[in-house]
Amino acid sequence: MIINQDTLNFLLYDVFQAEALTELDAYKDHDRSTFDGVIDTSLKIAQDYFLPHNAKADANEPSFDGESVSTIPEVKEAWKHFTEAGLINARHRFDEGGMQLPALVHSACMGLFTGANPSTAGYPFLTSAASNLIHAFGSETQKSLYLDGMFSGRFAGTMALTEPNVGSSLGDLTTKATPQDDGSYRLKGQKMYISGGDQDITENIIHLVLARVEEAPQGVKGISLFICPKFLLNDDGSLGKRNDVMLAGLLHKMGYRGTTSTVLNFGEKDDCTAFLIGEEGKGLSYMFKMMNEARIGVGLGAAMIGYRGYLESLAFAKDRPQGRKPSNRDTTSAPVNIVEHADVKRMLLAQKVYVEGSLALCLFASKLVDEHEAGGDENALVLLDLLTPVVKSYPSTYGCKANELAIQVLGGSGYIREYPVEQCYRDNRLNPIHEGTHGIQSLDLLGRKLWQKQGLGQQLLMQRVQATLARVKKHERLADLAEQYSTALKTFIETTTALGMALQQGRIDEALANSALYLDVMGRMVVGWLWLDMACAALESDRDEAFVSGKLQAARYFIRWELPEINHLSELLKGFDQTCAEMEVDWF
Repeated sequence: MIINQDTLNFLLYDVFQAEALTELDAYKDHDRSTFDGVIDTSLKIAQDYFLPHNAKADANEPSFDGESVSTIPEVKEAWKHFTEAGLINARHRFDEGGMQLPALVHSACMGLFTGANPSTAGYPFLTSAASNLIHAFGSETQKSLYLDGMFSGRFAGTMALTEPNVGSSLGDLTTKATPQDDGSYRLKGQKMYISGGDQDITENIIHLVLARVEEAPQGVKGISLFICPKFLLNDDGSLGKRNDVMLAGLLHKMGYRGTTSTVLNFGEKDDCTAFLIGEEGKGLSYMFKMMNEARIGVGLGAAMIGYRGYLESLAFAKDRPQGRKPSNRDTTSAPVNIVEHADVKRMLLAQKVYVEGSLALCLFASKLVDEHEAGGDENALVLLDLLTPVVKSYPSTYGCKANELAIQVLGGSGYIREYPVEQCYRDNRLNPIHEGTHGIQSLDLLGRKLWQKQGLGQQLLMQRVQATLARVKKHERLADLAEQYSTALKTFIETTTALGMALQQGRIDEALANSALYLDVMGRMVVGWLWLDMACAALESDRDEAFVSGKLQAARYFIRWELPEINHLSELLKGFDQTCAEMEVDWF
């Protein structure tokens, strides 16, 4: 099972009001039936063509014989069904061959594939993001030459940023681009950790490569972005000669084993042809479109892998008899299923709040995309920019914790490969690392995002939080939760203010030393707000009592068990604790 469909529908239609999007011009040709139709199609493809080979792809990694890469045939079959369903360009306009689908609904669809098989889902997701970037910033010639092939599934796409000795410090990258008389460039350099950098499922791969044009300044202002196809294209879009992009080798990973992770050499023979996107020196700003889209996708993937583990452990707990209640001394009585034990309930409830809260967070981010792109609300983009580090990092951290708890629920069975939860954990463990580690996201949030536009993003977030608190007051059953949340909110605001003042005073290293803690605090506050919102929506819905009670109990757990953790973290932050920063290297 990939998802609880009642919960998905609740989030889409009760919490985030997906049907109201049809009032916007961009989505006026849709209604709930079209939304449900594409979700049902996605679920069927995910269950029939992605889920069945998830474990097989994990056990049979792609191989490289020195000349070509081989993947199991089921990967190509899944790719075929995904692309034939029109899902690569589902968000694009009807006149471009797309479905003109809202980001909210599209994210719900994409999450199903990641929950079913994150490795195979990686190929179309990267291709979709790469094609979106070309669509946004490429020339008309580039769009006409590459997008049809990418939308149809003939071509795949990648993002090639990282270098062996650079990592996340992109301003230090060394890949060089040399201008040619015909307007093209020659690339020379090496990239690594390039997901999907080579494979046998498509006839071509369109690499988006960050490089520095010769004599461009050091740092991020000297970075440009290039299209670099594995095979060059003729004017009619057919394949031309093989480009000088060579696979140096495959990397062997803890999880996500079905997605190739590659080291690529550009220009080994000094003949790697590439084409500039937009203007020189603006490459990183263009790439951030793909990176930010990918960061939301990482959060969504982490939520859904965590969700799969939760459902697997819940099903196991409901069907696994072992032990009796502590008060039962009758050794002849029948054992109860472990779901009846209080500590197992604790582990299941923690998983539920982590994964459903994370999914709500990612869908909220997608709704902000719709509010901006289709609704014309510039403030929605400001809020999305503020929250992107949280959307990437909270699900990545707590999706992993959910998978860890799923293993614990299964006990010894969770530690063996006959059950899927150990693979879920291994797959999910990548998500706190790629697309900007937790630490990098925290520096971005506390050092930059909070203070942009004179703190407008903070103000917009607080407006939404206060609106929910006003709504909560209508429900007596939520009064204690609203009070506890309001107390935590005061602590959060005090902490943010203290850190902001320190930054203004130039105490930069001191203020940012514990930025990772601040990112965790903000994640808890945002997800706590969403749980209050979900509790209100549940009470105001016509759903059955068990469903409503489940949402209310999850909200209680989060506010009572998870939210109070911010008190200790905030004390460390407000006290500018330097225990870690002051640790000398030779003391380790």
